[in-house]
Amino acid sequence: MRILVTGGTGYIGSHTVLSLLETGHEVVVVDNLVNSSEESLRRVGELAGKTAAFHQVDLVDEAALESVFDQHSIDAVIHFAGLKAVGESVQEPLNYYYNNIVGTLNLLRAMDKHGVRSIVFSSSATVYGEHNPIPYVEKMEIGANNPYGRTKEQIEDILTDLGAADERWHIALLRYFNPVGAHPSGRIGEDPQGIPNNLVPYIAQVAVGRREKLMVFGGDYDTPDGTCLRDYIHVVDLAEGHVAALDYVAARPGVHRWNLGSGKGTSVLEMLHAFEQAVGHPLPYEITGRRAGDLPAFWADASSALADLSWSTTKTVDQMCEDHWRWQKNNPFGYNS
Repeated sequence: MRILVTGGTGYIGSHTVLSLLETGHEVVVVDNLVNSSEESLRRVGELAGKTAAFHQVDLVDEAALESVFDQHSIDAVIHFAGLKAVGESVQEPLNYYYNNIVGTLNLLRAMDKHGVRSIVFSSSATVYGEHNPIPYVEKMEIGANNPYGRTKEQIEDILTDLGAADERWHIALLRYFNPVGAHPSGRIGEDPQGIPNNLVPYIAQVAVGRREKLMVFGGDYDTPDGTCLRDYIHVVDLAEGHVAALDYVAARPGVHRWNLGSGKGTSVLEMLHAFEQAVGHPLPYEITGRRAGDLPAFWADASSALADLSWSTTKTVDQMCEDHWRWQKNNPFGYNS
């Protein structure tokens, strides 16, 4: 199939493009390059031995997006594109709602106009909010507690309504947790702009000398070591989950929801110590006060993905850290190294 990947130069997007190319699909990527680099796609082409077509397009530019559909005969879409920093979304809600919601509406209208009605949407575990018990199960009521999460939730609502109104649509909603790691080649990986928002890229920048020390937010939670527990998933496993979902919905109309996660929690200190093992020496850290909005613990029930997609995580926390460190060590300043 010829797959359009929005946000395909980003962290998860680039790994998914590689997985698609390796499984024989043709790929067209659109990305505005606001938080990513075209260099990722060049390296994906090296690894795959074939390249994806690329268009620098912002989804809020409906005419430019239409042009991509006019130029390529698209069979299905994997939709990653969107702003994704929780803290920034609280400060800039209008920007997040406009970019993420309007961009998605433009994409869906262009798809419908061109008869493309198969989509895998990159949602998030943030849609589960603060009120649900763990582990999170797909049938739970959702209720995100920040603008970023609410854009994901609202896009899920739009796609659910679309699937209910028109049985020609094939829709997958993938709710995933904390992607980490990198392709084992060390050629592509996570390249956050500015100060990393997430734990593992921050640890990696401490390890490579770009940050002084890791600040651990809260050491007094009701968890085994007092630090927050999260469900970490290797980005290569995650990419393969997208390909599995794409193949599944191709033959099955309707709206399908899956958690993609490991099904277990790993604490901040456990992740730090695993990264220290990969690096080969201790890393400086300091435990400080709790951060507003952080939950003590959450992880996925990923049994539905195993049952429906025959998908489960295969890589360990140690492998995540080893691969992430290989990427960071070889590319200390990301794609600008």
